[in-house]
Amino acid sequence: MPIDNLCKYLVTKYPQRFASWILRRIITSPVEVLKTELTLEPVRADSVIFLRTDEEILHLEFQVKVPTDRPMPLRMLNYWVRLYWQYGLPVR
Repeated sequence: MPIDNLCKYLVTKYPQRFASWILRRIITSPVEVLKTELTLEPVRADSVIFLRTDEEILHLEFQVKVPTDRPMPLRMLNYWVRLYWQYGLPVR
């Protein structure tokens, strides 16, 4: 933990230098340190079925009109990550 705290402090203090080091290129554009708290908006899946025999989750989404700001593949990835994180089972 002490090393984590030191690294967090240094990256907050010198974000441009860290980005240059990690990306192996000189970053000359301004950088901004964003909030580290990642908020999760609640989402509701259309259908989530636990298949006990196969120990997997079947996730179904029904969409008539796809919003342009949240493409379906990105939304499905979001659902997949959340379901896998919560249940630790394969998601189909």
